[in-house]
Amino acid sequence: MRTIGLLGGMSWESSVEYERLINTEVRTRLGGSASADLIIRSYNFADIEALQEQDAWDRAGDLLAADAKLIEEAGADVILLCTNTMHVVADAIKKAITVPFIDIIDVTTAAIQRSGVTKVGLLGTRYTMEGPLYRDRLLSGGIAVVVPPPGDRTIVHDIIFDELVRGIIRDTSRHAYVEVIRRLVDAGAHGIIAGCTEIELLVDQDDVPVPWFPTTRLHAIAAVDAALA
Repeated sequence: MRTIGLLGGMSWESSVEYERLINTEVRTRLGGSASADLIIRSYNFADIEALQEQDAWDRAGDLLAADAKLIEEAGADVILLCTNTMHVVADAIKKAITVPFIDIIDVTTAAIQRSGVTKVGLLGTRYTMEGPLYRDRLLSGGIAVVVPPPGDRTIVHDIIFDELVRGIIRDTSRHAYVEVIRRLVDAGAHGIIAGCTEIELLVDQDDVPVPWFPTTRLHAIAAVDAALA
């Protein structure tokens, strides 16, 4: 089994979900008491959030790249960045390491392509929904992207930062997300991306009337594929 390195703690609520998904999948495949071989760098998310708010993406990239290198030196054979938003600095991480980096956007794009869906709605932080990273990568893969209008983007973003990263799960917020999703479907989306790792703590396929692409789960399964290849 290869060792998986996780740049996590962004937030730890979703990073714990990464560990649960990865370990559960390893045990399912190998049986018995098997679990994943992990090296984890968990952050004070308040520091990462401050860098996002300051638009200090270069500083964030330097930090994550340096820690990715440390994880590699500690023995990681593959590395994951346990967040969607911070993949804006993924290139800096890739340049700093020599082991494979499993990119959450690549994994998600491949899953959408396999499904045959060609137009998706994108949920995530404001940085993800309004930035070009997901949109451009998906478009290059033949997938059109619909994002919520400004008011709905505020709802989605605020629930992530005011509730989900703090471990607060509310039925009222789930209902608000379901309504945002309904409007995306009405706008032509044939599938929905949970483009923030914490969203899967609130919403699942049962809440969504079209194919659901849970990026945390997809990313975690890809990590296990690589570790057991």
